[in-house]
Order: sequence, then C-alpha cells, then structure tokens
Amino acid sequence: MHNITLLHVSLPALILHCSRNNKLLENLAIHEFYMNVQYNDAFALCTKSHLNFFPFFSGFVTENQLPHKIQYISWSPVGHKLVKDIYVPLAPIKITSDGKQNTIFNGIPDWVYEEEMLATKYALWWSPSGKYLAYVQFNDSDIPVIEYSYFGEDQYPRKIIIPYPKAGAKNPTIKVFIVDTTNTEASGPKEVDHYFTWLTWVTDSRICVQWLKRIQNFSVLAICDFKGDSNTWDCPENQQHIEESQTGWAGGFFVSTPYFTSDSSSYYKIFSDKNGYKHIHYINGSNAIQITRGKWEAIYIFRVTNDALFYSSNEFEGYPGRRNIYKISIGSKPIRKQCITCNLRKERCQYYTARFSERSKYYALICYGMYSMGLRVLEDNWELQSALQEIKLPKEEIKKLEVDGITLWYKMLLPPQFDRTKKYPLLIQVYGGPCSQNVKETFSISWITYLASKEEIIVALVDGRGTAYQGDKILHAVYRRLGVYEVEDQISAVKKFIEMGFIDEKRIAIWGWSYGGYVTSLALGSGSGVFKCGMAVAPVSSWEYYASIYTERFMGLPVESDNLEHYKNSTVMARAKNFQNVEYLLIHGTADDNVHFQNSAQIAKALVNAQVDFQAMWYTDQNHGIPGLSSKHLYTHMTHFLKQCFSLSE
Repeated sequence: MHNITLLHVSLPALILHCSRNNKLLENLAIHEFYMNVQYNDAFALCTKSHLNFFPFFSGFVTENQLPHKIQYISWSPVGHKLVKDIYVPLAPIKITSDGKQNTIFNGIPDWVYEEEMLATKYALWWSPSGKYLAYVQFNDSDIPVIEYSYFGEDQYPRKIIIPYPKAGAKNPTIKVFIVDTTNTEASGPKEVDHYFTWLTWVTDSRICVQWLKRIQNFSVLAICDFKGDSNTWDCPENQQHIEESQTGWAGGFFVSTPYFTSDSSSYYKIFSDKNGYKHIHYINGSNAIQITRGKWEAIYIFRVTNDALFYSSNEFEGYPGRRNIYKISIGSKPIRKQCITCNLRKERCQYYTARFSERSKYYALICYGMYSMGLRVLEDNWELQSALQEIKLPKEEIKKLEVDGITLWYKMLLPPQFDRTKKYPLLIQVYGGPCSQNVKETFSISWITYLASKEEIIVALVDGRGTAYQGDKILHAVYRRLGVYEVEDQISAVKKFIEMGFIDEKRIAIWGWSYGGYVTSLALGSGSGVFKCGMAVAPVSSWEYYASIYTERFMGLPVESDNLEHYKNSTVMARAKNFQNVEYLLIHGTADDNVHFQNSAQIAKALVNAQVDFQAMWYTDQNHGIPGLSSKHLYTHMTHFLKQCFSLSE
C-alpha cells in the first residue's frame, strides 16, 4: 500500500511500502552512513527491492532489516544517532495509514503525475532542518483505468490495471500535507482545484507551492507561511506570482522552479519575456525584473549564492542546440555576465552541464560535446579516442534551412567517405514533440551512427515548429494543432535536402519512436510522395488515447466547445488510405503502460479496413522502451526493413 513510515536509523529515513519493481539504482550518503538502494519500478510487476547500508568508518555492511517492497526512501537533511559504531534503530512511526493500491498514493506520484508533471518517483520534501516533511496525496478513486494482459509463462495471462486519465477524463484530486516529525501532526495549505506542479522549502516555516490550471496557460506560485497559533499554513495573495501565456501553455515542458535568495522572500525564476523568449527574472514582491534578455533562451538555473547566479543558456553564437554555463554577479551595476565555458575548448565542446558543491565553491563540469571530450586532470580518454580513430565514424554537420520565413535547424550524419557527386539514400529520424530538441551539439553513438558509417545512409534530424529553445513563436506554433506543422516541416526539409544534389529522391525513409512514431505515421499518410517507407515504434495514433496532463497542455479538451474537431482530424487512422503507396513497419510492445498498445491496434485495424498491405512487429510483455534482447531484435528487424526498402545488399 502507498503509505509513509518514519524510521530512525542513523538519521530519519522515509519509507513507502508497496509492490513496484524497478532497476533504478540510487546511492544516498549522509555523514558516516551510505546506502545503496534499488527501488521498485512504477506500475510494473512485483519483485523484491534491494537495499544495503554501508557505515563509512566501521567498514561492515549493515544487514538490511527493512521491508522488501519499497517504492521510495529518503534521508532527512540532518539528524544522527551513533553509539560505538552501532546505529541504534528507534521505533518506526507510521505517518499515513490510508494508502490504497492504485487508489490513494501518499508521497509518491500516480502514473500521470510521475510521467507528465513531476518527472520524479517521489512527491515528498524535507524542510531544511528535517523537522517537517511535506508530501502530496494523490487520490485516483474516480480515475478510469487502462487494462492489458501480461502473458508471462503461466497458463493464464495476468491482468495489469493502472489508473490512467486520458484526454478529457477525470484527473486525480490532490492534497498537500505538512507533517511535524516530532509529533506527526499534519497540516497544509488550503486546497486548490489545480494541477500541483512543485513544492520548494524556503525555511522551516515557509514553503512555496506551484499550481497550474487544467487549461495549462495559467500558473500560480504561492508562498505560504506557518502560523503557529492556529497550526495552519497561510498563502496570502500578495505573495503570489502569476504566469500566463496568451499564445500557448505556461512554461516549457514544465513550469520552472524558483531559486530563493538568502532573504527568503525574493527569488529568481525562468519564464517568457514580452518577446516570447524564456529568460531569468528576479521576483521581489510584485516586481519582476528581467535579468537576461535577447533572442535566445535561458535553460536552467544551477545555483544562486549571495553574490552570484549560475545558469545555462543557448546564447553563444546563436545555436539553439548549444548549452553553455554563465555566471552573473549579483548586486553589481550594470549586471556583469561571464560565460564560463564558451571558449573553454570551443572546438570540442559546446554542450555543458554542471554539478555544484553544497556551498558552490566547486563545480563538476560535464561535457556532452559532439566530439569525445578529454579531461585534463582525471581522465584524458586517450584509449577511447584511439579506438574511435580506428572506427570510421560519420561526419556530423549542424546547419539551418530557411523555408517560407521559418528557420529549421538540422543535424546531418554523412558517411565517412562522403562524396558530394554521388547519390545517397536518406533516413529522417524524427521526434518532433512540443518542447523537444533533437538538433544538439552532443556526442552519441547509436543505430543511426551505424547506418551512416556502415550502410552509407545519410541520416538527418530536423527541429521544426513546436520544438524548444527558440522562443515561444516557434514553440507555440503547434498549440491546439498537433500533427500539422511537425509533419509539414519534416517534408519541407526533405525537399531542401533533395535540392542539395546528393540525395537519391527515390530512396527516402522516415522513422520515429513514441511522438516520433506519430509524426512518422502522419508523414507517410500525408500523400506527399516524398517518402518511400517508414518505421513507427510505439506511436500515438489518436490524442484521445493519451494522458490528460500531456495532451491537454498542447491540445485543450476533446469536447465540441473546445478542440474536439482537431482531435478527430489529427488521427493516424483518418489517413489510412494514403498508406497504399508507402511501405510501413508498425512496432509496439504489448505491455506499454505509456502509449498503450491500443494505439497501434487501431492503426492496424484501419489499415486492414483500407486494404493496405503493411508489416507489423509486436513485442510481447515489453513496455514503452522495448528493452533487453527485444531491443536488439527490434533494431535488427528495422535494419533489414530499411535495407530492403533502399535496395541495399544484406
């Protein structure tokens, strides 16, 4: 069951019991105590979790006496009990008792919140001193469920049931609780009939809670203070900040979180400026002062100290797919801005992130550059670089196209012995979902690397309208019209590639996974005549089949008074007859809890009804990622399909 228990070991730990199964491994270390934990995965089949304790000084592994079925465990930020190298356990304190399988979730998100809003396996937060614990309760009592069979090895399949609100369906109800761990008394801010998006502790007596309306163009940030005389949390309107979009949805994929200053009142936050570019703003009461500005976007705030703010952006030289780290001096006039990484090793890396030490005196710089990046002190990657020199990797180019006043950035993988006078087959790899980005200056080796280097297939990735970090005009172009401009821009880019002279226009394919499978299917069903074949893995086929939080953020509601017409017009099934002139491979896992197998089943039914010949591959009991041996089989199968389409020898 989804309940919370407070356990004292060397310091308070939070444990949630239930029957999930997972391969996510986390290491949690506080002072003299180190814990290695493997959680149960969300909404999968049940196996035991694994958990070990390692006292730093004694050197002995502590026997795990905790329950096997753990969903999430967390150290409190402070607290310590140590007697002669023995950690003295105190009696566990049960904080909640109303948790119910698939119905009441305490401190962990249900499916839709984990996947589409919080992007975490937890929904609980310790106060700075560890005295208080805030958690969210998700009530799925009235949520429609998705059911599918897990075939396994038994005589009869098992039925998997998951509460899953689809577009227009009833959503979970939310309550925020704050527990005093000294007496486990719970209170919380007044309930709001909005989506909960995040909670931030400012001090032990002040929290910041963010809410979002169901039509996700209106976000409220509320600062709440504890009133000891009434044991309540007060969230006055004069401590609220509103974000509202007139052109689309609030935030990027998620609404950004605030970074408070030492005065515990003012904070920094990223949101769109009047020109539609996401920038850092300083909020002090009702005043919002813009800190960064320009036709580029601030991506993430790493840390705010008393005299500096560290953040990442794609400002340098105007490339949306770059990430450099900047430092702004706080309190200086004019504001002084320094790029820490822009010219660090410019020719090798233009995509960075960082991890800061607790007091921000040090940071670890992490490069994801397009070329293998060496570190001067710890590791120079010489062996890897030498090995890669023996492998003929494709040449990668990042450039842009101008199509009817629209800028389309693309990354192209060219065969190692590329000859501009020859004609090559072309594969478009697409995702295209709102607020995504495929064209990035990052290094990776994947299936498309093999295709370009070994099979001499040119591979291109195109960021069209709806993709991120180029301003709201491009981002919000797809608002309430999913499946239109994403497809148009892929087709327009292909036509421009053909004009370059080295693409064989009779051998062009497209493929994608999830949202990319949706765009692939719509592109093949567009009747454009551009693509000879394509492969769609785990595609959405109708937005009425997908999760409410994600879908409604970009499409509104599937009702006549809102956007039902485009919900109906944007399905893959509506284009079934246009698949007569293309070769189509449809792939899906039967245990996909994200994009349900229902989507591909409906595509297959529509194609059969339209008398379209197509290929399909189902992966039994596999989820949305189709991992393990199934993954190897999948890519081998797609390679055979693609080589047959392009008339390449096996």
